[in-house]
This record gives sequence, C-alpha cells and structure tokens, in this order.
Amino acid sequence: MYKVIRSFLFFFPPEQIHHFTFSCIKFLFKIPLVKPIYKAITQSNSPELQVEIDGLKFPNPVGLAAGFDKDARLIEELSALGFGFIEIGTVTPKGQPGNPQPRLFRVKADEGIINRMGFNNEGVESAVNRLKKVKDKSIVIGGNIGKNKITPNEKAEEDYLICYRSLYEYVDYFTVNVSSPNTPNLRELQDKEPLTKLLNLIQAENQKQIKPKPVFLKIAPDLADSQLDDIIEIVEETKISGIIATNTTISRANLITSKDTIDQIGNGGLSGKPLTARSTEVIKYLYEKSGKKLTIIGVGGIHSAKDAIEKLEAGACMVQLYTGFIYEGPGLIKKINKEVKKYKKNTNRLAG
Repeated sequence: MYKVIRSFLFFFPPEQIHHFTFSCIKFLFKIPLVKPIYKAITQSNSPELQVEIDGLKFPNPVGLAAGFDKDARLIEELSALGFGFIEIGTVTPKGQPGNPQPRLFRVKADEGIINRMGFNNEGVESAVNRLKKVKDKSIVIGGNIGKNKITPNEKAEEDYLICYRSLYEYVDYFTVNVSSPNTPNLRELQDKEPLTKLLNLIQAENQKQIKPKPVFLKIAPDLADSQLDDIIEIVEETKISGIIATNTTISRANLITSKDTIDQIGNGGLSGKPLTARSTEVIKYLYEKSGKKLTIIGVGGIHSAKDAIEKLEAGACMVQLYTGFIYEGPGLIKKINKEVKKYKKNTNRLAG
C-alpha cells in the first residue's frame, strides 16, 4: 500500500511533498480516535525492547533521526507511528532560511537523498514554544543543536550553549551536530582541539543541572580511522554519553545514478542505501576500538530490518531512520522492532 502512495508522492518535488505530508499527517491525527487506533496498531513497546542510556529509558530502539521534524511540529503524531524516540532539529539560536532552493533531491535509482538544506529552521525559541504544547510527556525527545551560518567557528560554542539552555527543560537528551556538510566550515569543529573544547563547555553546563541529560555527538561517515581514534579519546575525556554514527556523506562513490545527474544536483550530503555499508563500518570500528565500551546510536541507510540488525551486530544499541522511513514507510518501524525482539533472545547487549 505504501509503495502506491510513494509512487504518487514521488511525482512532486521533495521539499514540496515534505510540507504537504506534514499537513496531511497533522489533519489526519486531528480526527477523533485516529491517534489511539494508530498507536494500538503500530506500537511495539515491550520490556524486552526497552533501552536505557545514562538513566534515560527508551521504550524501543527505533528512533526518528534529526532533519525530518526540524521545528518540532509533529512530535505526538510521529511518536504514534511507533518510534521509540523523536529527535528534532537541527535547531540554531536564531531562525535561518537555509540554502537556496532547490536543495533536496531524490536519487531514486540508489534509494538515496541528497540535501543541502543548511540548517533551515525557525530558531530555538520557536521549537521551545511547540515543545511546551506536547501533551504526552512519555515521549522521549532529543534536541539536535547547531550553530547559525553567520556565527564564526571561534564563537560557535556560544550558539550551542544558547540552544542547550533553551531546550534543557523540554528535551530528554542532546545531540551536538558538527558534522553536517551543508554549513560552511562546520565540519572543522570535528577536529580534536575545537571539538574537545566545545563538548567540555556543554558538559560543564550540563553538570550544573540538578539532573544532567545524556549528550551525544553526531559524526560524519567521511572521517579517517585516525580521526575516529580521536573521537574515541574525546568521548572518554569529555564523558559524553555516546556517538550517533553517522550523518550524511559527501562521497559519491559506487552510485548507479549517472555522473551527469549527480553533477547536475551538485553539492550536498548523501543519505540512504549508498550510506548503509560505510555507516556500519564506522560503528564497528568505534565499538571494537573502544573495547566495546562506547554507546552508539546507528543511523545511515537503514531500509530494512536486516539493515538495522547489522547496525546492532556492529555495536549500536539503538538505530535511527530518515531516508529509509521515506522510501519504505512507517511499516518499517514495526518490522525492525519485531526483528530486534528475535535478536535480543540471543544477546543481552542492548542495555546501552
């Protein structure tokens, strides 16, 4: 059924259909009984699926990655689809339009997406105002935070701290995004010295709170092994909760889509199936090299339950969906949770 719907949706430009879909979901869930009925059908929460990380309990290990609901518009509706957690953002202190359109492209032959959105969002206060209206307090919400385009890297920590302080009361965990390829010079913050400084500042702010919240770092899939070694050291030094691996890639290797088409699309981060193997490689490297101690949330090219299990076998304790959710539909969430139950019968490694 979803494939028929997808065929219709894919006739239209990606960003246009994204907003159209949001409007449809919002309208649908305003109809009485739709939400409870849908939750009854889709929810896969059970004790064996629960994951706990630094005291935060996730009802199931399948989350929605940042980028889909940047401004916290559909928290309860998306949760009703079966996600164990929803990550909003990336949010920045001030609203910004992002890069010029078109900036979102389907790469259908490869089941991927290329985007150069550029942290388009309405700003952190707008997100906070929507989060205040979320009625279901059981939903686990993550806040993915970044810097404004006009903020120079030497002042980036100020932007991240503004977002942290503004969101603290309304999200359950934080993700520090320094790995998007679509904000000029942002990835320079992944270098060891500035990244350590940034995470130490956020952790210092976090430790001031009565109840510190888990902090994750989202990394690029394009890092060399030596850079991944640095990431492991940084996590150990700053004592953040873990890593989200990985963001989109700037690589265009081994695509079915013609080079001419890719050149016409231009710059941007590639997500979807072309990222499946590399993101799993990064997860496995980080997990093994850290002595199997690193907490990792796996994301990148998960289009099936098999893809998700491979991430868990590589060392992830949870997964996130974005492009796979678009290509495969909401049924993918339940399929993954069903297979995770089977997987957990043979391992107890999903403790976080």
